[in-house]
Formats: sequence, C-alpha cells, structure tokens
Amino acid sequence: MTARALLATSTLFTGCVVVLSGSAAQAATLPTGTRSLESVNYPGRYVRHLDSLARIDPISTAQEKLDASFTVVNGLASPSCYSFQARNGQFLRHRDYRLRLDTNTGDATFRGDATFCAADGSVAGSIALASYNYPDRRVRHRDYALWLDPVADTAAFRADSSFRLTTAWAPKTNKNPVLPGLFADPHLTTFNGRYYLYPTTDGYAGWGGTYYKAFSSTDLVNWTDHGVILDHGPDVSWADNSAWAPAVATANGRYYLYFSGGLASGNTAKQLGVAVADSPAGPFRDALGRPLVTSSQFSGGQAIDPAVFTDTDGRSYLYWGQGVCRVVPLNTDMTSYDPAQVRTITPSGYNEAPFVLKRNGTYYLMWSENDTRSEDYRVAYATSTSPLGPWTNRGVVLQKRLDLGIKGTGHHSVVQVPGTDTWYIAYHRFAVPAGDGTNRETAIDRLEFNTDGTIRPVIPTL
Repeated sequence: MTARALLATSTLFTGCVVVLSGSAAQAATLPTGTRSLESVNYPGRYVRHLDSLARIDPISTAQEKLDASFTVVNGLASPSCYSFQARNGQFLRHRDYRLRLDTNTGDATFRGDATFCAADGSVAGSIALASYNYPDRRVRHRDYALWLDPVADTAAFRADSSFRLTTAWAPKTNKNPVLPGLFADPHLTTFNGRYYLYPTTDGYAGWGGTYYKAFSSTDLVNWTDHGVILDHGPDVSWADNSAWAPAVATANGRYYLYFSGGLASGNTAKQLGVAVADSPAGPFRDALGRPLVTSSQFSGGQAIDPAVFTDTDGRSYLYWGQGVCRVVPLNTDMTSYDPAQVRTITPSGYNEAPFVLKRNGTYYLMWSENDTRSEDYRVAYATSTSPLGPWTNRGVVLQKRLDLGIKGTGHHSVVQVPGTDTWYIAYHRFAVPAGDGTNRETAIDRLEFNTDGTIRPVIPTL
C-alpha cells in the first residue's frame, strides 16, 4: 500500500457498509471533494482519462495529475450515490459499458450513466462502484481500461473492481465553488450562530430537479451536508419536479422553507409552497398540502423564486416572481397572507430572484437580470426607506468576469456576519470551465458598501 493510500484509508472511510461479494452494491459513505482513485491490485496506477476514455495508469506528469483528479459530488441521478467530475468539468460515465468522460446533458439517461453507488471493496479501506442504472454491474479495469462489467464472485473480479480513494494528485486550490457539484439559486442565512446554505439541485435538463439539500458551516468554507430535506416526489402532493430556489426563515420557534414546484406532465405552471421543520437542517414537511401561491392567483409573471425578509419589528414579507416582482406581508403563522395586500413592485430591468436586506435603515431590493442561460445573467439593486418601496434603481453590482471564465453570475442571496458590518453574497454561475444554464455551481464572495450606503461592485472570484 502506498503512502497516499495509507493516508486515505486512515481518514476517509469510517462507517462504510460491508457487503457480500457478488451482491449489488449497498450504500457506503464517500467524502465529497477532490480525490484520486488508485487501483487495489495495481498500486501506483490511478483512474485517469486519456482522450476522454477512462483507464488506470501510472501518474508522473502535470497533465496526468490533472487527468487523475476528480471531484466526488452529489450523484446526478440520486443523492445517496455519487458522480465523479473531472477537472475539465465533464463527468465520468459509461456508454456501451465503456467508461469515459462526457459533458452532462442533464437528461435521465446521462444522469443514470454518470451515477455510481459505493460499496466496500476487496480490502479494508477500498471501495467498489456499482452502476446506478445497471446495479448488477461494477466498474472494473481490464487490460488497464475501465469497463462496466457484470459482477462475478471471484477474487480476480473483486480486486479488479476495487479502488482506494486517496488525496488528489491535483487538489482544488480555488476558493469557489464552495460546494462540490452542481447547485444553483443559493439561499445563504444564519441560524443559532451557524451559516446555512439552501440551493437548487442542478444538472437537470429543463431544471427538472426534485429535491433540496441543506448545508451548514461555521466559517463559510467547510460545509456539512445534511442530506435531502424535502423531496417533491414523496413529500409534496401538488408538485413532482421543478424544485427551485428554496428560501428558509424562522419564526415561532420553527423553520419555514419556501419553494417553487411544478408537475412533470399536465399543468406545468409553477407554484409556491411552504414547508415547516423543527430544525434548520430539516427534514421539512409540506405545511399546507397545497400551494401557498397558485399559478393562476395573480395575473402576469411566473410564481417562482420566493424570498422572505423579516424586518427589525418582526414583520416578515414574502417576495417572489419571474417577469413580475410581487411582495406581501406574511401573517404571523408564516403560512398565510391577505391576497388584497399583494403589491407589484417590478423595477426596471427585473427578471427574477428578488432578495431584500436592510442596513442602517435603508432597504435594498436586489434581483437578477436577463436569462439564467445567458452569460450576461447578473444582479442589480434598488433602495428604499420601506420594504414595500417605492424603489430607486442603483444599477448592476454583480456580473460576469470573462478574464477568469466566470459567466452567468446571478440568483443570489446576502448574509450579514452576526454582530458585524461584514457581508457576503452567495450566487450561482456557469460551472467553470464547462458549465451552462443548467450546469451551475455556487460561489460566495464579499459584499461591501460605500460610505454613502451604495453597494460596491462585487468582484467574482475563482
């Protein structure tokens, strides 16, 4: 066993589930983040890609180190399994049972082909990877090439299909993204002295994701994955997909998750819901069993992208809308409101993703301009002396940075470090380097104010 493998086995594989040889893989916990995979029976050979084809090779050159470094991420087809993203942004997947790299198309076939469920390997500290959509097949090497082969109950097959997860040959050095994998529309907030991040699970064609996860941190750098907190399939009776743009607020000793949802077939119009939990890490349950805001309730715009602002007097306001921006005071139960009090407050340039904060008595309404599929997706803002407006437009504060390959910066939220005047902005962007409007990642950067209270342009960073 190499020193790299010894490091991995001593730190990364506590709590793996033992499975019988030849059986379908069962859930073993892998650490997310950048890793390399070493062959068990050919120590010193690592999984890498060569001209898009996956194989195991010795590693020596700088390029080989890059080719042998993968980010272990949330499974594209299942949050209980895993996907492996290469440094070029593509994903390890099988096609005709051959392992290779391809760009995520977001359709169900690709997501299944690129998702692998982990089990214990042939020796302590090693793993085996079963195909999500062919659970009786495992990733194994044959003549140094990687294939998806039927499970065989032999010592040779078990060794050929076992790998050690090690520290990466080319570890991630950039600050962003803050979460490994594809996540968009991040809502960043604080509860009980801890930061919580609630994003849309991305990587689906047509943004057809079905569930939400929660992450928490004490430093905005190291994040704990709390798993799925609400799944439209079993948890929401009136929606089964389009799990978009969650936002969480607290009141009455409980936590309220506001979300967008739609149906995969039939009426595809989006609606807003609210779920409730006793913990910011969930699990959440649908509070009403019906939408909070229906698709036909108000004329114009689309009922998506909810955000809640709670003022210093304790009053909470719900903002939402694509094409049209609306606001209404919430009742104290946080799950109802008076429809007669709904106001339209659409500022010039507004498309979607409203967010409101308050600083030194000034209210800031922020939103996203252009389409999320455009590299020109960006954040602008306006100010007011009231959470209901009227609003004075102040211009764009976050936009693309092409010199670093950063595109599509938008759908943000802002958090204040408790007890300070330090602020951070969370937002999504096209995944760097191979992302697009459905393959997005979450970033966090500083948000700073000028002495007159205006917001300085945010500098997006890698």
